[in-house]
Amino acid sequence: MVNCGLLTNKNEPVPLKSIEVDVLVQGHVATVSSTLQYANEEESALEAMFVFPMPADASVCHFSAKIADKEIVAKVKEREEAREEYDDAIASGDQAFLLEESEESVDVFRLSVGSLPPGQSAAVTFVYVTELSVQADDALRFCLPAVLNPRYTPPGTGGGIVSEITSTPSDIPYSLSLTVHVSSPNPISKVESKCPLEPLQFLNTDHTIAKVSLSAGHKFDRDVELFLHYLNTHQPTAIVEAGDLTAQTGTLMGDLVVMLSLYPEFPEALMSSVLSRGEFVFVMDRSGSMDCPMHHGDHAQMRIESARDTLLLLLKSLPLGCYFNIYGFGSEYESFFPNSVEYTQETMEQAVNRVKEMGADMGGTEILQPLKHVYSQKCIPNHPRQVFIFTDGEVWNTKEIFSLMRENADSHRCFTFGIGEGASTALITGMAREGGGHAQFITGTDRMQPKVMQSLRYALQPAVVDITEEWTVPEGMSTTRLSPPINVLFQGQRALIYAQLKGKIPSSDSQGSVTVKYRLADQEVTNKLGFSLKPAENTGLSIHRLAARALIRSLEREEQTEGVEKEALKARVVELSVEAGMSSSHTAFIAVQKSSGEAVKGPLLRRSVPTFCMSDTSEGMAYCEDPEITYYSDTCGKPMEFLQSLPTVEDTLLQLISLQQASGCWEMDGALMKVFGKTEEEAVKRTPAQVDKGVWATVLALIWLNGFKMDAQIEWQFVAMKAVTWIRNQNVVNLAECVRVGNDLLGCQVKEDILGL
Repeated sequence: MVNCGLLTNKNEPVPLKSIEVDVLVQGHVATVSSTLQYANEEESALEAMFVFPMPADASVCHFSAKIADKEIVAKVKEREEAREEYDDAIASGDQAFLLEESEESVDVFRLSVGSLPPGQSAAVTFVYVTELSVQADDALRFCLPAVLNPRYTPPGTGGGIVSEITSTPSDIPYSLSLTVHVSSPNPISKVESKCPLEPLQFLNTDHTIAKVSLSAGHKFDRDVELFLHYLNTHQPTAIVEAGDLTAQTGTLMGDLVVMLSLYPEFPEALMSSVLSRGEFVFVMDRSGSMDCPMHHGDHAQMRIESARDTLLLLLKSLPLGCYFNIYGFGSEYESFFPNSVEYTQETMEQAVNRVKEMGADMGGTEILQPLKHVYSQKCIPNHPRQVFIFTDGEVWNTKEIFSLMRENADSHRCFTFGIGEGASTALITGMAREGGGHAQFITGTDRMQPKVMQSLRYALQPAVVDITEEWTVPEGMSTTRLSPPINVLFQGQRALIYAQLKGKIPSSDSQGSVTVKYRLADQEVTNKLGFSLKPAENTGLSIHRLAARALIRSLEREEQTEGVEKEALKARVVELSVEAGMSSSHTAFIAVQKSSGEAVKGPLLRRSVPTFCMSDTSEGMAYCEDPEITYYSDTCGKPMEFLQSLPTVEDTLLQLISLQQASGCWEMDGALMKVFGKTEEEAVKRTPAQVDKGVWATVLALIWLNGFKMDAQIEWQFVAMKAVTWIRNQNVVNLAECVRVGNDLLGCQVKEDILGL
């Protein structure tokens, strides 16, 4: 993989000049307005094509074009009707603008700017709404995607819009300006980003309204991530929004809509223990695209290297008595074992040795076949199947993958990890949603290990089953659920519910409530949220549009099910999309500016505007779009001499973890003592009386972890739990003395109760 050149040569200037983005964040919801400035500097009329990424959970709700002083607002129409209108317009010499969602993947859009006369400029604006995802530290993540990796398309298959993704050099020919206004019911504590920001400006004394901007001169060559930190974010909330006054009462857009944000809190007694059973299946992307750096900074680890380290950590963290298997996939796939095997010292060592040899050497990215093989294996009684999928998300057949996972949703939970910038948000979040699991994205300088261990913690939680909801509203009112039924809940993770409220509110102080009941580890748990029915102010129609998007996506997923009335479902999607003025898989935005120009004779010049991306081929080699120039590389464009000159940084935490036995103990040897900066002779001399060497080594490891690696506790928590369980089973008589001497040897002050002993 390598960053490649433009499709146009030096005498064909790229028509996109700049992108200006304004973001309005209200609590957990963002409304994003992007304006793209085009200019035709050529001597003939041209058509500009721009294929770009969009957050998978976003929904486009406005599209307009401004030419000279005249603005044209696009309308939502059935997709084929919109395409025909666009083609007719540019054939007649009119100016036309078409915005459509990819039929293959909901996170890819194509913007067509048709029949721009020579010297003509145009400003195209589109607006979308999206929910902000909650991170492990309770921050809300906003991502403006810039990187769009080419989707791997197997030979002989059509790629649609995703096959039009083009590569570009690191010197992006257009710039980005971004301003974010934030308002929250709770005070804003800070806003963070990996991109340079101007200082945060608070616009009121309560610190509930603020403004922040991207530093000037930013080139749109990487995703822009913002992390918003509010005080007391872990609180259930409800927002009721008034309907559109111009819409008919009784319709989705005309009635009240409520968005509920639930944070289930499970009883502590049920959460103090984790599952010791399970079948853990790790599915690892080994395509050529995994041989790229995790980020663009210095000394970045390769994706496949980070994946190897993460698999090692996972293997050491599994509980004794469970079952596991590891798959690698590219153009083909392979598994470490024919079937999942019991987790023992022998099978763990076999897997660790094979993980160390894993490379990004399996060609393209075809994830469907390994998943079919996983699901074809019989489930192991009393061992719930947990599937972990690691990929940089560059595939083309997402809907087929979702359909397969939906068919097998009752047999597993799926946890997904998007590796590196440009991973398909539609694929990563969609697989987790269909598989009843959780999605994570590892971008920039993020370490993969903490996020994976958070998901392992979710996987080891007992599954929540029999989830039901009970709504209570005043007499004369009723509710219609718009979002899909909740089929998965995790401790501390937000669950969103959208519902339409029909009927008239009796008074301004009227209240409603929703009660969510479920079973966890054979116990019934109840969470209740009451809310005011008084509509919130200044939300526009953002909640309605998110609710409409939730309903549209549900209908689109239902379309993929065998035996359904597909035409009826399509008609309902088109109806909802047009009513809400929003994008869908069956509609597109179309705007036409009538002109007095002559009909176009012959084909228009077509210019493809590049999106920053990385190329992936079935052989893992990099390429440029110029058919006369091909660059070969297995190092993402970095010279081999440069890569060899990078220093190797020893990760002492991973070294320690790699030495742990499957049972949870460590053996007393020189390799372990090297991690501590001691010799084996020093440690053996200080062994307390009547203490086994294995117990002594394991106590030292626990002291070292708690004394020196508390900042990475999420990575070693399960390793430590196994060690503590093993020590308890040894019936050590003088454990307090072991801890005292261990602290003295390692220079720590860790108390026995902190170790969990």
